[in-house]
Amino acid sequence: MKSLFVALSMYSRIPVPRTVWTESSMKYAMCFFPVVGAIIGAVIFAAGMLLKPLRGSLIFSAVMTVIPVIITGGIHLDGYLDTSDALSSYEGTEKKLEILKDPNSGAFAVIAAAVYFTLSLGGWSIISSEDIIMISLFYCVSRALSGISIVSFPLAKKTGLAAMFSGAAHRSRVRLALVMWLAASAAAAVIISPVMALLASVAAAVSFAVYYAISIKNFGGITGDTAGWFLQICELAVLLTVGAGRMIIF
Repeated sequence: MKSLFVALSMYSRIPVPRTVWTESSMKYAMCFFPVVGAIIGAVIFAAGMLLKPLRGSLIFSAVMTVIPVIITGGIHLDGYLDTSDALSSYEGTEKKLEILKDPNSGAFAVIAAAVYFTLSLGGWSIISSEDIIMISLFYCVSRALSGISIVSFPLAKKTGLAAMFSGAAHRSRVRLALVMWLAASAAAAVIISPVMALLASVAAAVSFAVYYAISIKNFGGITGDTAGWFLQICELAVLLTVGAGRMIIF
């Protein structure tokens, strides 16, 4: 339970009992990272059903877009903006890592935010009611993949959140738990719609591969910011792919 509380307190704004971060509580914290995704998915599904009469409207898209930000407090969005700033600098690795640590937002972060929210609004405007549950499942998938990267990919530096969680984790057991999250989410998605599940899975897999390549090339490894960047990109890619797929195929 302490590991669960650590994950929820770190990666969401969900109130949980105050927990001291000890070696034992950190060891399995990443196993529960997808729980945040499950909660977001449940809220997204409930909101989608409640606002079904408004589907396709701007207010529907706006509400669905901000739900993950409200629940997470924007922690992953912060990483997305910092990474976008660093990548847009076209500087060397060390300078890019310095930009990640800079608390100030540059012009490219603002542009990246505008692009992200515009695409998200557009994506939600074309999502059908039957695909909302599919999208909901992939909030678990994005976090399972992000967690797997933390305990598997090379780290860009020995300090920071990614290094802290990676160093404290029981890697083999955390990796196994996250793979089980992936398998369960994928199985549920296939049951709902094999075709849409395949499209969404391809979008997530491509995002994961791009995340690895960009992190290694530009930063020499991953950081907490790049992991957040991936999570946002993955969720947006799944949203747009499922929406476009539904319109083209069906």
